[in-house]
Amino acid sequence: MIVPIRCFTCGKLIADKWEEFAKRVKDGESPAKVLDELGITRYCCRRMFLSHVELIDEILRYEEARRKAAEEH
Repeated sequence: MIVPIRCFTCGKLIADKWEEFAKRVKDGESPAKVLDELGITRYCCRRMFLSHVELIDEILRYEEARRKAAEEH
């Protein structure tokens, strides 16, 4: 998981709240409600949570494919 440590705009610490946010949203809670309860009220910080895309899993898949191709040659 690669989550920004701080909000890009205001600098508020946000990484410590990511796991709880992700778990609760995955369990079906409303993202807006979860952010409110976590105290994430600034729209710039909310953007960080709502627009985050977990790309590391995608990157690792390409790395595994590259290693396999290298082993075959």
